[in-house]
Amino acid sequence: MRKGITFETVRAIGLAIPGVGEGTAYGAPALKVAGQMFACVPSHKSAEPNSLAVRMDFDRRDELLAAEPATYYVKPHYLDYPCVLVRLHEVDEAAVRDLLLVGCRFVSSKGRPQTPRTRTPASRRPGRRRR
Repeated sequence: MRKGITFETVRAIGLAIPGVGEGTAYGAPALKVAGQMFACVPSHKSAEPNSLAVRMDFDRRDELLAAEPATYYVKPHYLDYPCVLVRLHEVDEAAVRDLLLVGCRFVSSKGRPQTPRTRTPASRRPGRRRR
């Protein structure tokens, strides 16, 4: 398969996954499952043009970054969020399909997806009850 795709191709691949719909996230086109965004056009100015943000756990992200740094990257703004940025000109449709399935499963998994790697507010720390 040829490398280099656009978000329109990403959208078509994503909408073929059962339960996936389209919407927006931070004003940018996004793919969602059960109302939760799992892939979108990154809207932060630090992201490179023609990129895709895909939600996933930090371990998987770290593996992708180590294996293919020309394709996958993270900017400081995204470090604390469970997602990876993808240079769409470096991937083919099969890789995007796999990434979208990972993202879809991540947000659909039992329990909540990993939270940012930042401090949790005291009101939400384990052992503290809400009133």
